[in-house]
Amino acid sequence: MAYEERAYRNYVRADNLVKFEVIEKETDLLILAESNLCDKAMAAVLKYRQQLEAYIATDRKFRDTLSVHRVQYHAPPIAREMADAARRVRVGPMAAVAGALAQFVGRELRQFSDELIVENGGDIYLKINQPRKVGIFAGPSPFSEKIALELEPRPRPFSVCTSSGTVGPSFSFGKADAVVVIAENALLADAAATAVGNAVTEAADIEKGLKLAKKIRGLDGVLIIKGDQLGALGKIRIVPL
Repeated sequence: MAYEERAYRNYVRADNLVKFEVIEKETDLLILAESNLCDKAMAAVLKYRQQLEAYIATDRKFRDTLSVHRVQYHAPPIAREMADAARRVRVGPMAAVAGALAQFVGRELRQFSDELIVENGGDIYLKINQPRKVGIFAGPSPFSEKIALELEPRPRPFSVCTSSGTVGPSFSFGKADAVVVIAENALLADAAATAVGNAVTEAADIEKGLKLAKKIRGLDGVLIIKGDQLGALGKIRIVPL
């Protein structure tokens, strides 16, 4: 897969944190931490990628299916958690892969940094100690790079995951410019963003997407953008970028 510059990362600002990237094949992480943890992050990426690649070699359907999939008995925890999150919203396990790597790597780095942000293709695992803004990139929408979500600190890490049917390489049955999901679990947020995005092909579908999101337990907030229309549900605070 060719490297694709992620220009939206130029908008990520946290002056009190060290910013670095870790890239291994399709995995492309932007990490902000209290110190440079590049070596530890790369070791974690390699570990979890190896686990997934080894499992997929024995269970190709895990990688290819767009439907709920039951993993084999020897599946590693990361594959089991991906399949479980995907089952809850009725999509394939790989719909949760970006969120999975962000969360599993983030969990390992948390012991070295009290404040931490791990971004993987628009899917973010974070533990913040002060309010932060997450800018919204929504492709051709006039809202793109104009608005942000304002996030307050929480006692526990949480996640903000984005899916799009008009931007990036991710597969979607829908055409939403952006579906943003806030949840404690990054795998669930990632899979749910895909599921909700599948339901939105035009602006008139935003309400349908929000109704679907409302049925998914474990989500804290959802934002859907299609063209010049948007809709939000739950704990979402939209501010200018």
